[in-house]
Amino acid sequence: MTTRSVCVFCGSRMGKSPAFETAAADFGRELAGHGWRLVYGAGDVGLMGTVARAAQTAGGDTFGAMPEFLLKWEIGKTDLTHYVVTETMHERKKVMFMNSDAIVVLPGGAGSLDEFFEVLTWRQMGMHDKPLFLLNTEGYWAPLVGLLDHVIDHGFAGETLTGLVTVCDTVQDLCASLRAALS
Repeated sequence: MTTRSVCVFCGSRMGKSPAFETAAADFGRELAGHGWRLVYGAGDVGLMGTVARAAQTAGGDTFGAMPEFLLKWEIGKTDLTHYVVTETMHERKKVMFMNSDAIVVLPGGAGSLDEFFEVLTWRQMGMHDKPLFLLNTEGYWAPLVGLLDHVIDHGFAGETLTGLVTVCDTVQDLCASLRAALS
């Protein structure tokens, strides 16, 4: 059986709620526990660092991609199983996407939204069929889900758009959905 890889997009900050950090750490441990490789942005700060450290501590395989210009800002985590330095943000996203079997988006900011919308658009256009998940810790992504509904309601996307994303409220629900998708 081949190792499955899960791309995680998330914040380079912790956010205001301690629940975000707890969920990121829990998910990192779950990734390792299921034998899934973490693929992420190689940062050692914020939720990115939390999920990676938790996966590593639990014995998980980790793959990070960091653009050269962010090495100081996001503090590149060089002790990963696999560490790649890219030239651009776009190349970083491509490397992460190409090395994953599923995509999970934890709470985050503009960068996480950029990453989410790029892979969602690619999926909508039929460029991939990788499962896409939002971890909706404390309802964080509810406004985003509402925006997707708004886009559909106003005729800028078909009803199938929201079916391309699975929203999970807990790490346990997320892991159950990932198990089903990756089996």
